[in-house]
Amino acid sequence: GNYAFSKCTGLTSITIPNSVTEIRVCMFSDCTRLTSITIPNSVTEIGQNAFAGCTGLTSITIPNSVTTIGERAFWGCAVKSITLPDSITKIGIAVFKDCTAKITYKGKVYFPSTYNDLYKAING
Repeated sequence: GNYAFSKCTGLTSITIPNSVTEIRVCMFSDCTRLTSITIPNSVTEIGQNAFAGCTGLTSITIPNSVTTIGERAFWGCAVKSITLPDSITKIGIAVFKDCTAKITYKGKVYFPSTYNDLYKAING
């Protein structure tokens, strides 16, 4: 549920089971030692602030099943590069706030200075 592993500073990596369909609000927020996560194809939604404050997060793969990413989901993460699947149809504001990641979506590359263009490209 919401906040399930929030502030779990001992957590360093996660493999989410295939039975999970949604990463809930703040589920892993402020897990500062978390460095990598594997999200299964069963997940369709990444909730608001799901990984916010995960300052050690350097690796994440978002599967093609994900259609929605909530506001500030990756706020402050250290990920260098993220490829968003074409399946994304809704993205919240400031999803990548305080990130420096290069984000690829539908073949186009976005940097922090162009994240607003990314949000417009997805949300219309």
